[in-house]
Amino acid sequence: MGIATTNPATGRVERTFDALSGKEIDERLDRSAEAFAGLRRTGLDERARWMEAAAAILEREAEPVAAMLTTEMGKTIRAARAEALKCASACRFYAANAASFLADRPADAAAVGAERAFIRFLPIGPVLAVMPWNFPLWQVIRFAAPALMAGNTGLLKHASNVPQTALFLEDLFRRGGFPDGAFQALLVGSDRVEEIIRDRRVRGATLTGSEPAGRSVGSAAGSEVKPSVLELGGSDPFVVMPSADVPRAAETAATSRCLNNGQSCISAKRFIVHADVYDEFERRFVEHMSAQRVGDPMDESTDVGPLATERGRADVEEQVADAVAAGATVLCGGERPDRPGWFYPPTVLTGVTPGMRAFREEVFGPVASLFRVDGIDEAIALANATDFGLGSNAWTGDPAERERFANELEAGQVFLNGAVTSYPELPFGGVKNSGYGRELSEQGMHAFCNTKTVWEGA
Repeated sequence: MGIATTNPATGRVERTFDALSGKEIDERLDRSAEAFAGLRRTGLDERARWMEAAAAILEREAEPVAAMLTTEMGKTIRAARAEALKCASACRFYAANAASFLADRPADAAAVGAERAFIRFLPIGPVLAVMPWNFPLWQVIRFAAPALMAGNTGLLKHASNVPQTALFLEDLFRRGGFPDGAFQALLVGSDRVEEIIRDRRVRGATLTGSEPAGRSVGSAAGSEVKPSVLELGGSDPFVVMPSADVPRAAETAATSRCLNNGQSCISAKRFIVHADVYDEFERRFVEHMSAQRVGDPMDESTDVGPLATERGRADVEEQVADAVAAGATVLCGGERPDRPGWFYPPTVLTGVTPGMRAFREEVFGPVASLFRVDGIDEAIALANATDFGLGSNAWTGDPAERERFANELEAGQVFLNGAVTSYPELPFGGVKNSGYGRELSEQGMHAFCNTKTVWEGA
């Protein structure tokens, strides 16, 4: 199936869409470049009014928007509603803070022999965003809100299974007041991404997605000498030490692993527990995972809906089967339910070893791997024994241990005594094979700005 809405809860195709032709792509790139010429000259106050209007639309239409997200990719209706409202909050954040983020930064004029010297942040032009289906609104808004407020224009190549969300986002900014062409959805397959990046009218690219997709986009952008930001997933550790609040850690662990039906890059996936509290944590964690309600994502009481795609569920099943065949033990879950749709139950594995796929790959479903360690050195070594480095969690009441985790966990973010999440106020991104660059906060806005030095003589 090409570009289509296929309901993951039923497996039924609900709407199909034609991909844009080469001529239509060219027209949209022209429109984006033309819109940039005007948008960069608009005042920040005007852009802020448009962004606030977009936020108001998201808040006003949260219910139908949530239903659209649930239909397209299967997240629970509660999670979809929260995503829409979080996006509204991010729009308001950038509307309120863009002026300070983009304000000129004075430099030491005397030191450089100038009457005045300063740094100015200016937009670079049309930016292509290649975005995934798992948070189909939030992933886009966290790029679009700062990019548009900075004066750039956006081109969205969304995942092909969330086309209605892509078109809604284009319409959202148009209805908010942004000029025609400021933000456009490109309904195209992944085979058109490289040629769009290489087009002279496109000045940068950002991708959230798989490691192979990131390598492709980063390579194309680099060869064209264009900036890029990549967020490529993770295999986040969740470390529990003896001084932790074990009941709260176990409950948070289950919530994190099942977030978005287990399809979140920053959800904890590898649970590394000190031997002194391992037995208690395992018991509580398995209880919480087993208690998650799997069912119709439109039902307000459902905790875990279906995986977004049939292929995605098959991948998870294959990873679990590979682990079991190599000696891992299933403590709960592990078998698909006998019902329509692409459901998979919350699952806990023990005995996962380096030769297994579940050890070295990101498992993009509600599957947890549980490990026992004897001390903090072993915990940190195991936490870092992955090619990824997006988020990380550590639970401890010991200030010295907190400092070690903050310094030594190889990740773009470390959350101590809490689950990793994303906030507009904080930079978001990874290291190692989880990508480079940062989204959100001031850094996210500057990612696609020309940081220009201005030197004035007498």
